[in-house]
Amino acid sequence: MKKLVIFDLDGTLLNTIYDLGEACNYALRKMGFAQHPIPAYNYMVGNGVKKLMERAQPDADEQTISALLESFREYYDEHCTDATKPYVGIPELLKSLVEEGIDIAVASNKYQDAVTKIINYYFPEIPFVAVLGQNPERPVKPDPSIVFEILGMHPTPKTEVLYVGDSGVDMETARRACVDSVGVTWGFRPISELKDGYADYIVSVPAEILKIAKGEENIA
Repeated sequence: MKKLVIFDLDGTLLNTIYDLGEACNYALRKMGFAQHPIPAYNYMVGNGVKKLMERAQPDADEQTISALLESFREYYDEHCTDATKPYVGIPELLKSLVEEGIDIAVASNKYQDAVTKIINYYFPEIPFVAVLGQNPERPVKPDPSIVFEILGMHPTPKTEVLYVGDSGVDMETARRACVDSVGVTWGFRPISELKDGYADYIVSVPAEILKIAKGEENIA
């Protein structure tokens, strides 16, 4: 049985792609650049907001990227809950994990202010032991530093930790941190990316994560 489950945020707990895409398109539009269709952002997100700007406007210099970032945050800070919603079954999963005595945490590449706001908005009654977003002094995932920081805040043997995410970045983060990984198929990336990332488990519904955390499922 696991004692701690660490969740990625975007594409794992919450479907945030529309609000992320709208914020990025706002920043691009404000500077006179071409916008992208919302589905295209499924393959741009996952490595932090700066990398999102670089992917959305790959020929931009650092000054332009900084300006895009400022505009993105200006919009996203006000609109990050416009269309975002939990995936079906996620609120129930989180409550069930807590009821089973399993601690839960969030590890995201989204900047900290947005992570804090979104978690408090959508899951106000869930007692997360840690909610971490991007810190300028810490490398972004797939560097495992964010996992190690959570373990520093809430000491747990790695064998009793489960990391859940929707992308190859998440699977690589778990692998580098030497913890078991769960890839979810309802997020932004295809199942092939999870398989290529050597996910220990791949699930199609949130309830399966509870079974894994309780030790009722074997590694595939």
